[in-house]
Amino acid sequence: MADTSTQSIQVHAPVDRVAAVICDFPRYPEWVDAIEQIEVLEEYEDGYAARVRFVIDAGVMADDYTLEYAYADDLTRIEWHLVEPSKTQKSQQGSYDLADAGDGTTTVTYSLEVELSIGMLGMFRRKAEKIIMDTALKQLKRRVESLPAS
Repeated sequence: MADTSTQSIQVHAPVDRVAAVICDFPRYPEWVDAIEQIEVLEEYEDGYAARVRFVIDAGVMADDYTLEYAYADDLTRIEWHLVEPSKTQKSQQGSYDLADAGDGTTTVTYSLEVELSIGMLGMFRRKAEKIIMDTALKQLKRRVESLPAS
């Protein structure tokens, strides 16, 4: 059974800049430590990625999987799900919710639900999820804030 974990972070940039970084999948290997390779397999008519293949190596876990993405019209919600089970995952669903804080910053809320193919004690799984989410949000924040304002 999968549990949903949610965490948030404040990013010093407007929503559109945060969304642009999240949607720029080919550049993920530049700022996401665990990503070895990424490939946009399909795009929607508007150019946003529909299916993306990830090859990750997070030390204790390596995997190769494909996610399917959906986007809110204003890009304040970007969500995904695992297309088919992988070596380590039975299922994965997640989302980024972006909220304008009204002061030029964006609150990014990351939700993730993963059902692993391998057994893992609940307390270890929760600790792993926390580390994954902390790392993902901190790397996103660092990337967005390091880019020049447009």
